[in-house]
Amino acid sequence: MSRTLISTLAIAAGLALSTSAFGHALSVDKDAPAGGWHLVQIGIPHGCAGSATTGMRIRIPDGIFMVRPEVKAGWDLSMNMRTMEPPITSEGVTYSTSVDEIIWRGGTLGNLEFDRFNFLALMPRKEHETVYFLTIQECEEGENKWVEVPEEGRSWGSYGHPAPFVKTGILAPRRAPAETTAE
Repeated sequence: MSRTLISTLAIAAGLALSTSAFGHALSVDKDAPAGGWHLVQIGIPHGCAGSATTGMRIRIPDGIFMVRPEVKAGWDLSMNMRTMEPPITSEGVTYSTSVDEIIWRGGTLGNLEFDRFNFLALMPRKEHETVYFLTIQECEEGENKWVEVPEEGRSWGSYGHPAPFVKTGILAPRRAPAETTAE
């Protein structure tokens, strides 16, 4: 093969990789057991129009009442809470609040760097449900709002700023005597 052809193919491959799907905030493992714990990983492949990422906010949707965010070295972690009505009892513990939003701030992720923002989530017990995590990427200058949820009949990739998502599969087996009284 000639060097020109190889260079052309390399450029074409690079352009293909830089199309919209690779520019979005992505959930890394999209398959989760319904009613089970799942490691949600939101990958951020770039900054905001050339500006470094300095904060991430991930909204926890209704139906997920327990999360455990991962501590990231160099980042401050905080959580905004919401009241649950009615409270939920699971494994003998009653919960009246749940995490509404996970926030990482204070670190820096360069425009050309990739990282993941991780948390464990107890997924909803509904099988074959798509769960969207509305995500705000804060940067030194500007922000990216990954908050678009596809309408019926439209694909996730057809949006400019789609929300990362996870799909629940079959119901995870329960360990006795664990019970959840509200779902």
